[in-house]
Amino acid sequence: MEDATRRDILETLTERLGKRQVFGEPVQQGDTTLLPVASVRSGGGRHGHRDDDGVGIGVDARAVGAFSVSADGKVAWHPAVNVNKIVWGGQLALATVLVAFAIAFRRKR
Repeated sequence: MEDATRRDILETLTERLGKRQVFGEPVQQGDTTLLPVASVRSGGGRHGHRDDDGVGIGVDARAVGAFSVSADGKVAWHPAVNVNKIVWGGQLALATVLVAFAIAFRRKR
């Protein structure tokens, strides 16, 4: 891969993963300012030989919460609630109970 192409890729990554990736734009709500916070992970790799190079780049971002700053200077953390994880955990617990009941009733016969 040419050095110019590598530089272009790095510049693009720097631009996309630069400012405002972890802390979002502040939002004013009355006398309170909200500062959204995200968890951002990125990675990349390269494989191949002389004429057959490949480059892969991945980015994972998820909201983790927000800081609220009131007019009197009080700061509070408000975690984001991931409803999908809660539902998935409930489904997993239900499946575990059902399997346990199936095993228990099967042995009694």
